[in-house]
Amino acid sequence: MNDKRPNPDLLLKQVNADEDQAKRGRLKIFFGASAGVGKTYAMLTAAHEALKQHTPLVVGIIETHGRKETARLVKNLPCLGLKKIAYRGRILDEFDLDAALEFGKSHPDALILVDELAHSNVPGSRHPKRWQDVEELLRAGINVWTTMNVQHLESLNDIVSRITGIPVRETVPDRIFDQAEEVTVIDLPPDELILRLKQGKMYLPEQTLLASKNFFRKGNLLALRELTLRRTADRIDGEIQAYRLRNASTTVWPHRESLLACITPDEIGEKVIRSSARLASQLDVPWHAIYVESPSILHENDNETREKATKLLKLASDLGATAVTQSASNVASGLIHYARDHNLSRLVLGRAPRKWYWPWKKSTAQKIEMRADDLDILQVSVPQQAVFRLPSLCVPSLPTKSEWRGYLATLIICAITTLFAIPFRETLELTNIVMFFLLAVACIAVRYGRGAAVLAAFVSVFLFDIFFVPPRFSIAVSDAQFAITFSVMLVVALIIGQLTASLKMQSNAAIERERRVRSLYEMSRDLSAVLMIEQIADIAARFLHTEFDAKQALFVADENDQLQKMPNATANPNIALVQWAYEHGLPAGLGTDTLPTSPCLVLPLKATMRLRGILAVEPGENAVLGPEQRRLLDICASLLAISIERIHYLEVAQKTIVQVESERLRNSLLSAISHDLRTPLTALVGLADTLLMTKPHVSAEQKELLDAIRQSALRMNDLVSNLLDMAKLESGTVQLNRQWQPLEEVIGSALSSCASLLGKRPISVHLANDLPLAHIDAVLIERVLVNILENASKYTPENSSIEISGYNKENRIVLTIDDHGPGLPAGQEHTIFEKFERGDKENATPGIGLGLAISKAIMKAHDGTIVGESRSDGGARFTLTFPFLPPPP
Repeated sequence: MNDKRPNPDLLLKQVNADEDQAKRGRLKIFFGASAGVGKTYAMLTAAHEALKQHTPLVVGIIETHGRKETARLVKNLPCLGLKKIAYRGRILDEFDLDAALEFGKSHPDALILVDELAHSNVPGSRHPKRWQDVEELLRAGINVWTTMNVQHLESLNDIVSRITGIPVRETVPDRIFDQAEEVTVIDLPPDELILRLKQGKMYLPEQTLLASKNFFRKGNLLALRELTLRRTADRIDGEIQAYRLRNASTTVWPHRESLLACITPDEIGEKVIRSSARLASQLDVPWHAIYVESPSILHENDNETREKATKLLKLASDLGATAVTQSASNVASGLIHYARDHNLSRLVLGRAPRKWYWPWKKSTAQKIEMRADDLDILQVSVPQQAVFRLPSLCVPSLPTKSEWRGYLATLIICAITTLFAIPFRETLELTNIVMFFLLAVACIAVRYGRGAAVLAAFVSVFLFDIFFVPPRFSIAVSDAQFAITFSVMLVVALIIGQLTASLKMQSNAAIERERRVRSLYEMSRDLSAVLMIEQIADIAARFLHTEFDAKQALFVADENDQLQKMPNATANPNIALVQWAYEHGLPAGLGTDTLPTSPCLVLPLKATMRLRGILAVEPGENAVLGPEQRRLLDICASLLAISIERIHYLEVAQKTIVQVESERLRNSLLSAISHDLRTPLTALVGLADTLLMTKPHVSAEQKELLDAIRQSALRMNDLVSNLLDMAKLESGTVQLNRQWQPLEEVIGSALSSCASLLGKRPISVHLANDLPLAHIDAVLIERVLVNILENASKYTPENSSIEISGYNKENRIVLTIDDHGPGLPAGQEHTIFEKFERGDKENATPGIGLGLAISKAIMKAHDGTIVGESRSDGGARFTLTFPFLPPPP
């Protein structure tokens, strides 16, 4: 208990962390509850003071939001130029990361001011978030000052949204906040902040009214202020813990209230838990619950005791505690070590009445008082009748059959040691003969534990007195100095027995932990090499049988979220219970709150993306699911879930590769076939034309046949052209010839090309007067319009009208083509744009289903979209959207 040396592993870890930190820049965050508290103003004021100290600093970017006081402070500071980035036709200013890095290289210990850490950069920047820019500066060894509001912390994002009712989409990971060298809280009372808002010192007048009605309400500001101070306090608490670890502090610093509840597997433990939970709630402090397994407890422990401890730890966890199990030489030592390691200043224990037949035996609270004067102790009273119902705690239990055997073996070993030493009593000094008995005590402690070692110590002193100390065969002692020998021998024997038993207990615990870790390692190693779900089920069955002698059943969710039972299942869980656990994502069955009498424990397999299945475990008759065993099962379930998800994505990747290769092969085949088919088709058209022009002229019947041949060849040529164009578009070999074009010319050209197909159909075109020029490939866009008009001519009545409209909408150019035909097939509005897909496969209308697929590929190449839908008043509507770009002057 007095060993104050630091843990070498933790010390080495801290040294490595300090070395890494020395290479990084220092981050200082000006932290506030909301906008307008003065974070940027405080940062600029501090920057002026740093500039007076000749600190090399520069302003990277400051968001003044029109505030004159802030802008006045910026004018007197050196500033970097902002980077110009074009986005959606506008030129936006962003933080110039490259210029900041160059400044840092040329100025050692450089300081850069970067406002609004949670800001999202304009698309086209190196990093999507400004905090990522700051991270790159810190990695380069450049110091950074920045500002941030509490609502932008990732862990508090949902809490702030519930408080204010306003979602916050720009967030910063908590690790950035926790890794900051310094956090300065800039605070302002809510009334003063609201007054500043009304005075127009925070927003423009048109924004002030909206802000005051939504975000800047006094209740919201009070809650955000409390969150800010609490989160900062949590960070400081972490810094104190790190400082104590770095300096190997062995005392508790009561800088913050905290509770540690000591659990005993009985009614006293339950009352301690509930009392600690109420006290923690009243004080609004964190609390821990610990169950310490000492050699004496382990020696008397049985399945019922472990089950009680497990239930109590779960109760503590449900009430908000951090529940743990720890092994120690005795309960007091385990509590003191845990309290000091986690800086918990107040211990809560049950107060049991003193045992009248062991007046010298100290309670756990008394032992802690003697060893740790830096810990406060709260004792929970226990009704006397409750104590009398717990004989295992107040009355020593009778030794078990195995313990009686140990005591009998102890007497036999002491007798054998005496017989062995008797021949040497004339040749060896008595001090050497004492060594024989001490060796026997150590061996007995290793083999039979603490109680047997204590018995061996007393028996050894008695036998040594009877058989070796003059006068022999009498408890009388001729020399008074032998009394000292007896006392020292007894004390040494007791110490050796205690230490040996403690080391044995620790060794057994270490061996057990090592065995569990090895089992998990072997399981994870096997899971990393599996390629099928069935192999995962086999590995799970083998692990659970080895560790828990348990039966198991693995259920895996398929693509339709239906659970499929693996064939090697040995357990038969309640299917309704399994389905409940899958639907709710919570454990159920044995040892839980849901059907606790079930023989099976059902665990959900939670992976990164979704729930992957259910693991049902039916422990053997002698197996006990204590806290350590439950943690082991949870880890097993996590490994299984990750492996199932890995195999799922492996299958998805394989299918994707097959699809990509199939598409590539099909496109290559289409391209080759198209090239080979166009030559004979062109020759066929030419031959038909030649025959029509030969003299003497062909007859009317022959001319009709030649026209049919020519039209069929041209139609076939169009189909082959579509195949070739589709192959080119998907291979990416088509280069767009973009020009600034008026859409009315492209529409007119398309209508001229389709004049013979459209026949007598009335066409109306309505284009907005402010429709701008479009930056498009006119030939390809005309092809899109022609494909849509051809479909309209095929599927609509001859005299039905077609309307074409064009207008601006949200910085997009929208073009719609409406017809009055039967409309699109229900449910196929998206599939009609796939290759070789036709609305009605049994329709006699000519075509192979490539026109709309080509149109979609052309629009995608233009960063546009094409959508088809059925109109409510009948007919189909195709909507084309183009990105709006400002035309050149």
